[in-house]
Order: sequence, then structure tokens, then C-alpha cells
Amino acid sequence: MGFLKNLFGSNNKEVSKVEPIVDKIESYDSKMANLTDDELKSKTQEFKERLKNGETLDDILPEAFAVVREASWRVLGMKQYRVQLIGGVILHQGRIAEMKTGEGKTLVATLPAYLNALTEDGVHIVTVNDYLAKRDMEWMGKVHQFLGLTVGCIIYGLDNQERKDQYACDITYGTNNQFGFDYLRDNMVIYKEDQVQRGLNYAIVDEVDSILVDEARTPLIISGKGDESTDLYEKADRFVKTLEGRIIDPNEEKPDILDREIKEETVDFIVDEKKKTASLTEKGTAKAEKYFGLENLSDLNNMEIAHHINQALKAHHTMHRDIDYVVKDGEVLIVDEFTGRIMEGRRYSDGLHQAIEAKEGVKVEAESKTLATITFQNYFRMYNKISGMTGTAKTEEDEFSEIYNMDVVEIPTNKPIARQDFEDRIYINEKAKYTAIIEEIIRVHETGQPILVGTVNIEVSELISAMLKKARVPHDVLNAKNHEREAEIVAQAGTFGKVTIATNMAGRGTDIVLGGNPEFMAKHDMKKQGFADYIIDNLDSFIETDDEDIKAAREIYHRLYERHKKTTEEDEKKVLEAGGLYILGTERHESRRIDNQLRGRSGRQGDPGSSRFFISLEDDLMRLFGGERIQNFAIKGGFPEDEPIEFKQISKSIERAQRKVETNNFGIRKHVLQYDDVMNVQRKIIYGERERVLNGENMKDYVLDMMEEVVNLSVDNFTNGSNKPENWDMEGLMLYLKSAFLPDGILQFPDLNKYNENTLKEYIIEQSKKAYEEKEEEIGSDKFREVERVVLLMVVDRKWMDHIDAMDQLRQGIGLRSYGQQDPVRAYNEEGFQMFEEMNHSIKEETLKGLFNIQPVEEVKRVKVAKETNASGEEQRTIVKGKKIGRNDPCPCGSGKKYKKCCGKNA
Repeated sequence: MGFLKNLFGSNNKEVSKVEPIVDKIESYDSKMANLTDDELKSKTQEFKERLKNGETLDDILPEAFAVVREASWRVLGMKQYRVQLIGGVILHQGRIAEMKTGEGKTLVATLPAYLNALTEDGVHIVTVNDYLAKRDMEWMGKVHQFLGLTVGCIIYGLDNQERKDQYACDITYGTNNQFGFDYLRDNMVIYKEDQVQRGLNYAIVDEVDSILVDEARTPLIISGKGDESTDLYEKADRFVKTLEGRIIDPNEEKPDILDREIKEETVDFIVDEKKKTASLTEKGTAKAEKYFGLENLSDLNNMEIAHHINQALKAHHTMHRDIDYVVKDGEVLIVDEFTGRIMEGRRYSDGLHQAIEAKEGVKVEAESKTLATITFQNYFRMYNKISGMTGTAKTEEDEFSEIYNMDVVEIPTNKPIARQDFEDRIYINEKAKYTAIIEEIIRVHETGQPILVGTVNIEVSELISAMLKKARVPHDVLNAKNHEREAEIVAQAGTFGKVTIATNMAGRGTDIVLGGNPEFMAKHDMKKQGFADYIIDNLDSFIETDDEDIKAAREIYHRLYERHKKTTEEDEKKVLEAGGLYILGTERHESRRIDNQLRGRSGRQGDPGSSRFFISLEDDLMRLFGGERIQNFAIKGGFPEDEPIEFKQISKSIERAQRKVETNNFGIRKHVLQYDDVMNVQRKIIYGERERVLNGENMKDYVLDMMEEVVNLSVDNFTNGSNKPENWDMEGLMLYLKSAFLPDGILQFPDLNKYNENTLKEYIIEQSKKAYEEKEEEIGSDKFREVERVVLLMVVDRKWMDHIDAMDQLRQGIGLRSYGQQDPVRAYNEEGFQMFEEMNHSIKEETLKGLFNIQPVEEVKRVKVAKETNASGEEQRTIVKGKKIGRNDPCPCGSGKKYKKCCGKNA
């Protein structure tokens, strides 16, 4: 245990607390080694029995971890190191284990996954992409299968039954998107048997910082088909192309900008790169009014046109091709700014995606309607227990603590880190920086030392690639445009003389093995020889098979593996002599964590390695956040353009800028969560009501309660709070009840002298119940119970989707409240609650109306209100007779009221 103190001193109290548990796990080592395979496998059933007899997971942890450790050795030829056992305990405790790259996080997860699966409530292991989910399931899943547990995997393309089968397994691998979308879909189904998940028990999140922090700004949204009209996007795009604007100098004072740009009207629009916004000036507004034939662009009736212009401006001047998105096969695909990966199935919300499609001249897809939405924060907080692992979490520890109530524990490395992290090389401009980068790559490449060149976006990766081609340096490029070759490129990135250019994805989750990966290379050879996927997937499985093709293929695979292993071992020696993997960063990311991730690709398991970042004062981070003072210093200092600047103040400035951006991004994520917290309370209520229906509960009492509430409220409203019948609006009350739910002839106008307010309510409720019993008798009792469920589901789903849209519109405009010294989040909470109450009342009215007026039918069928089209973020548009009607437009019925107050009220 002394090595822990040498590495971490005596300050790591959390690790010290775990050490006695780890001692106990290791004490079982010889006992487990002496068990036969069958005896080891029987431990699983023994543990389950002990849990049923009152023992806890903590009670059996040491022995259970020892069982997994022995099984890992027998099945994979790997045994968890002491530090990996520490990580496993931390994960079981519902915390974040920060483990450096190459320390075997994937193997660590087998320990708490097995232990928590023994309760038979299910364990979800969450990864960043489908490839890793499938790889880890096939690789680590063998350990669990050996011990008698079932293992599943949720990936894109599975049908409903396949998903249900995978979730029914003891341990299920999958991505955060797949798990989150399945949760939303489960709360849209109309039959219980169509739900695929079986509760959210325990989640182990791999690359937890990427999933719970980087992706937390973008909520999951399931969309349905909306308006087909796309003309306005194209018209707005044509208009924006006629405008002239300028980018705000980040060092300008804001009042100065407003005075000069808005009031003096020198340009048509201004762009704020820091905030990623583009806004029309008064001059630009006047041009818009002339172009679209409007008197006042700011008029409420012109809000839609103004919105399209703003999105077109944003598309042209804040969203950049090959940085924020790529265009592939006529489709605009979003690139994740943190991982560099394409975000499959995702679309920018609020019409921005359509604006980009118009800008790029591809087909502008129809707007869509939001059917269901949730943030990752609120989804993962629903698990009974959640834990995570990553190489870089400490910089976001406050966020993990505040949002998820998880602390971060730094796990010591198995071997001391031997990587050298050199000082940044800083240049005056980008031209000098890129020239120096190419010279450095050529210099290192000549030594045979493998190089991974990390870039912040696709554009830079392709620029470096073009310069290397000119210099005739062979290399591979890994970015969102060719992510299909990710595993292959990463597997070979550690070979002697290799140059690999990668965006931030940098093969995250896949170790770069010095000398190359013999297993991957052998399988790659077999794929080239035309072996079927199912054969390749079963080549290294421990499970016996009668399949003659697999048996024959295994012999070929082992011969290839041994040949490649010999080659890679020789290659590894040369790489180690050359200094290991060299990481060259072409720019500092706005997050220190992303920089640390890139560095962490090198120096795994005590291997040698090195890293260095090349920076220019023209890089976005320096330009936007570094401050004018440093740039002036560099200019006045007369530094040569082709030599690096050695000035510690600049390095400190970079870190300050990164901290500033990280704080700002945390604020954005927290802001997103504050708004979704309001929706989350409402979401739980609605989903709870749906669950009761899906579970087949008898809803009669629930419906009768609805009826009493509607009657009581209506009587209160029409009696005007008076005990005197002469002050009551009985005619209005009778008309309302008939229009709300009661058919003609149910209520006779009562003799008011016989009633007070309470007895009037009793009379109406009694007559209503009598009518309801008659309707039940007419339909048939059993059938009517299902009718109740059908009507409730249909009404709740329709109203909830409209409510999501209304809340989205409220949120978009609520920010303006801050100008009136009002807290926007509090206003959103208060007004959102009022809208939710109105929606609930509307649900009650419409449900009652449907039930009281339904006619006898032979068969009762449940119908889905809306059909999912994709995972997007487009706002809903109401469609009436092919024409788009805004909520504030005059109602087409001619009443003179606004649409939202008239026909649109219950639409």
C-alpha cells in the first residue's frame, strides 16, 4: 500500500478509505483460483440467495469482486490491478472515478456491473457511441456471460422487440442517446407491452464528462411531422445575402457598439462571436421591411418573418461549414464541438437547421413538431444510482457535485506517468504557427516516433493534411467526414513512423497501442478476405460452438494474430526507443479538460510519450478571450514572426481564458437545467398519469373525480361567490356544462329557491353521474373501462404536445423579462405552472366530453396522436387547412379573437 502514499501522499483520504475493502478483495485471491469453472459460476446464484436472505451489496462486495477478478483472468487473460479494484469500489458507491487513459476503465466497469446486476433490477453501461457499446458488450460481456448473467446492447437500428429483449438482460450496454430516446418513446406508447425499458436502476457512465457535461446543453427531442412550407427559409436566405455587416471587436465596450452600430446605422447587422449571435441594426431592419413589404418588422404579426431573418443571419455568420456541421450526400449533419463526431439523427432546433440547409443550397426539410423532450441531466438523475469514469473530470467537479450530487475521486495510476508535457509554443500569427507545426511533424516523423496531431475542427485537420501532402508526408486523417474508419485509424496510430491527424474525437475510448493492435489487424485481414461479420464477432469468444465455419475461422485468426503480434512487438520496441507517442495540439480548446484528454492519448500504463501545443495569438481562444493587452504586447515587443514567443504571462492568460469559458459554459448548462426542471415536474405528472392507463388501472373513479372538479369549479365561477341565487348566472352555467361535456336533456333548469351553492353542486354531480352510468350501461362495463383509457391517452398526449410547444414559446420570449428587473426563470416557473393548470383543466373537459358523447362501437382501438419522424429540435407549428396560423394571429373562424384564445385553445 506504500505506493499509494508515494503517488498521492497522505491527502487522498477517499482512496485510503477504500484500501481496507481492496485488501479484503485480494485476500480471496487464492480461494477463487482454486475453484473449478462450475464452482466459480455457482457463486452468482449463491450471491443472489444471500441478498434475498438479508445481506446487502456492500456485504458481498469483496467476495463478488474477487469472483469477477478470477473470471476476468480465465476468460480474458486479464486480472484487475489493485488501482482498478479501487476504481470499481468508487463506481459502486455512486461516484466518479477519474482514471487516466490506458488504465483499463472498461475492465473496471465489470466489477460494479456484476455486483449490482445481482439484484436483478438491471444495470446500464453508457458509452459515447455505438461502436464502443458493441465492442465493450462483446469484449467485457464474456466475463458476465461466463458467470451466468445475460448481456445486451442497444444500438441504432434495432426494432422494438429487439430493444425490449436487450433491456431485459442483466447488464445492457448502449449510448446516452439511445437510452434517453427510449425513455421518451416509452412514455409515448399506447400499450404497456410496447415499452422497452424496465426501470432505471443503476448506470455506469463511461467518459462521464463528455456525456453529462459536454452534451448537457442540448436536450433530447423527439419530433413529429410539422409544416411542409419551406419557402420563407429560402426567401430569408436570399435577403440575408444582400446585407453588409461586421464582427464586433471582443475588446469593444458594449455601449459604444450600440451607439455606433444601432443608432448611427453604419452596417446592416453585427456579429458577436463570443456569444455566437448576429443581429440586425436599424439600417438592416429598414432593408428587411422594404424587402418583405412590411410597415414594421417588430409588429407581433411579423414575428415569424423576423425569426426567419435572425436564423438566416445566424446560419451565415455564426455557423461554419466543416466546423459546426458538414454537408454529406446533400444533408446537413451536426458535428459535436467537443468530440468532433457527427451527431447522428440530431438537428438544430428553432428552424436553425432549415436556415443552414437554405444557406448550403440543399433540400430544406419540413419543420417538425416536438413530441417529447428531456435534458440529459434530468434523465440520468432519475436512476436510483449513477456513477461515472473518465480520465478528466476534476476540472468539472463542482458541476458534478451541484447537478448530480457526485464527487470525483482521483484514482492513482498503476505505473507512474512517464509522459513529458512540454511548454506551449506561441506564435504571433496563424501562418507562422502552421509553418512551425509542419516543420515539427517532419522533424519528428524522420525519427520514426508516431505522432497524433490534434485539431479543434475538421477545417484545421484538412488544412494540416493539405500541407503535409505538399510536404509528401504520408498520414491518416480522422474526422467526422471519415469516422467510419475511426477504429482502424486509432488501432494503427501507435505504429512506428505513423502520422495521424484527428479532431477532438481522437479515438476516445480506444487505446492507442504502441506498435499497433495485433487483434484488430488480424480481424481486419479476415474482413478483407471476405469472412462474414458473425464469424469475426465470434472469433475470440470463450463460448464453445458447433459452427464448423467459426471453428475453421478461429484457426486462421490465431495464425494471423500470432504473426501480427510478432510484428507489433518488434514495432513496439522501435517506438519505445523513439520516445513513445507524440501528441501535437494545433490549438488550445476552450476547455482545459479537452486539452487534457488529447494529452492523455499518450503515456498509457507507464509508457514514454510527450505532448506539446502550438498556439497563435490569432487563435479563437486568444482572440476572443485573451485580451487586447497581450496582443499589443506582442506587437510592440517586436517578436520575429517565425520564432515562438517565450512569455509566461501568455500561458497564464490562456488558462484564465479557459477558466472563464468553462464558467460561462457551466452557467449555460445550469440555465438549461433550471428551465427543464420546471418541465420535469410537469413531465413526471403527465407520464405518471399515462403509466396508470398503460398498467390497465380502472380509471372510472379518476374520471368521476375529474367530473366533480369541473362541476365544482364551474359552479364557483358562475355563482360569482355569492350565496344569493339572484346573483347567479344559471343560464351561463347550463350553457357551459352542455358545451363542456353534458349532452342535451341531462340537466333540467332547477328551482333555485331549493338550492344553495353546495347543494347545487351536489345536484349537478348526481345528474352527471347518472348520465355516466347510463352511458356505461349502453357501451358495456368492460368495454367502457377501455374506452376511458383510450380517450384519456388520446387527450393527454395531444394536450401535452401542445403544452410543450407553448412552454417553448414562453421560454423563447421570457428572457426579455430581465430588462424589467424580473427573474426570467422565476417568471417561467410561475407562468408555466399557470399554463400547466390550464392544460390540466382542458384535459378534464375534453376527456369528459369525449366519454359522455361517445357512441357504441364494436371494437375499441387505441390511436397514436402523432408519429415520430426523427430526433430533432424543431418547434411546433399549428396547421389549419394547409395554412400556418400563428398563436397570436386572428382566428380564421372570424370571431375577432386571437387564434390561441379561440379555435386554437383546444387545438
